[in-house]
Amino acid sequence: MKTIEQLRIEVEQEIIGLKYPDHPSDLYAPIDYILGIGGKRMRPILLLLAHQLYNKDFSQALLPSVAIEVFHNFTLLHDDIMDKAPLRRGNDTVHVKWNINVAILSGDAMLIQSYQYFYDLDSKVLKEVLFVFNQAALQVCEGQQYDMDFEIQAEVSMNSYLKMIEYKTAILLAASLKIGAIIGGAPSKESDLLYSFGRDIGIAFQLKDDLLDAFGDQKIFGKRVGGDIISNKKTCLYLQALERSDKSIKMELVNLYSSASVDDLTKVERVQEIYTQLNIPSATNELIDMYYNKAMESLLLIPGDKTELIRFAEMLKSREN
Repeated sequence: MKTIEQLRIEVEQEIIGLKYPDHPSDLYAPIDYILGIGGKRMRPILLLLAHQLYNKDFSQALLPSVAIEVFHNFTLLHDDIMDKAPLRRGNDTVHVKWNINVAILSGDAMLIQSYQYFYDLDSKVLKEVLFVFNQAALQVCEGQQYDMDFEIQAEVSMNSYLKMIEYKTAILLAASLKIGAIIGGAPSKESDLLYSFGRDIGIAFQLKDDLLDAFGDQKIFGKRVGGDIISNKKTCLYLQALERSDKSIKMELVNLYSSASVDDLTKVERVQEIYTQLNIPSATNELIDMYYNKAMESLLLIPGDKTELIRFAEMLKSREN
């Protein structure tokens, strides 16, 4: 079986080999740019890892893995516009480097292209693969809408937040694993277990992302630290802080998230202080551990050599970027 590192090389080579028309350049150059500035390639690697549990020849799965990566990057182009994010992977976001209209249209083109990369799949699995992909794609949109809704809602429950990150982030990881398993010929029970593994490890991944957004090293993290705080995102850290704080701290936190008069640096520093005072980083790590353990319970029910999937889960749990 190929390792994570070997599969990453395979995926990168396939992405590098994608050819785009020269014109109109403002449609295709941003696609080449966003795919070329790196990324973890988690989703295509997961697809291939699941596939090779059942079939070591992943030639039929390689383009579908690229489809998932192209779709994921399409969502990033649009998310960055909505979040007014200046950086992506340590580089200018597409709407900053070009403009908002270019980023919207290039993202639309990427969505269309992602479907084209499923064309060569065997007809025996194509319908089921597209069903899983379409369902995931729609849930990603639902998750993004929930995320935007939360920004203007006075109160958000932890359960609502966990559902949002399940849809916005975890579902595409889960779908990647299930699609890889389907293409590889897995029994439906095992493809469902891989989906559950991906969903729970994806939730753990997003919770870790929330933690890194507030306390990570910007040079390593690749995005602006404190971006969620500046954008008034009600992350798991914020929600846990509200639950744990007394009346005065809770009022201060709510005011920080609603005031337009506090400068960004002061706001981030004070919120970080509150989170630290309330032991929120530790509480978030406990939540991450819970979802990681749930993911591993599903994975261990699947037969075969799962060494690389276990490694992948451990890397997500301990990551710093």
